[in-house]
Amino acid sequence: MTYKPPRRPQFFYTTAPLPCPYVQGRIERKVVTEITGPDADSLHDRLSRAGFRRSHNIAYAPVCPNCSACVPIRIDTRIFEPDKSHRRVSRANEGTEGFEVPARATAEQFGLFQRYQQARHGDGDMATMSFYDYRAMVEDTPIETMVIEFRDEDDKLVGACLADRLGDGLSAVYSFFAPELSKRSLGTYAILWLVERARALHLPYVYLGYWVPESRKMAYKARFRPSEILAGGTWRMLTDADLGSTECKTGTLLVPETADLG
Repeated sequence: MTYKPPRRPQFFYTTAPLPCPYVQGRIERKVVTEITGPDADSLHDRLSRAGFRRSHNIAYAPVCPNCSACVPIRIDTRIFEPDKSHRRVSRANEGTEGFEVPARATAEQFGLFQRYQQARHGDGDMATMSFYDYRAMVEDTPIETMVIEFRDEDDKLVGACLADRLGDGLSAVYSFFAPELSKRSLGTYAILWLVERARALHLPYVYLGYWVPESRKMAYKARFRPSEILAGGTWRMLTDADLGSTECKTGTLLVPETADLG
């Protein structure tokens, strides 16, 4: 008889309350767990399908008191069709090409990252990140992660997107771009690129994180339709009724198999 060591229990913790970064006047709390070990990829897959996001080797999801404004959202690449505005973005970036490179921080990336943070989020914590902080964000990953570098005709870096490879899709972790090119909507272009890349890999989804209808900087994700949201523990199609609501109630997060919530 072959001996199988017992599965290491998966522990989940709740963070202390902090001011919400998306909706003013609200309090944020998260449930977090570590992604480690030989089964890190499969664990990350299950957590992603349950509405969790990754930062370094930690997966997290909101468990905010009396609030369900953060809605997990993903694009179904099998049926997604770019609309008129998306096609306009593609035309504006015809000379831009995306290159999938290993998750290794470079000085060139960091320089662009700094310019983006100072221009768009100058009062945020990320604006003070050092190169070593940036390198940790990119390289501290227990699963398959890549950087997509977007370059113009002169091979100049104009945007980048940190993305994870999942069993059923690609997950956009963080993207940034040259602030002087904001009219070209390179953030939208990066998502469209991920959709096409997922299709080429025969992956059905692109995970966009949390759609927050009440947050101006997070509401844009609903523009990629058809897409799905996690509601009541089940992924379902985003509808016009959801867009018309001031608050979309997601209910209880789907608990991944073998997870001990504690």
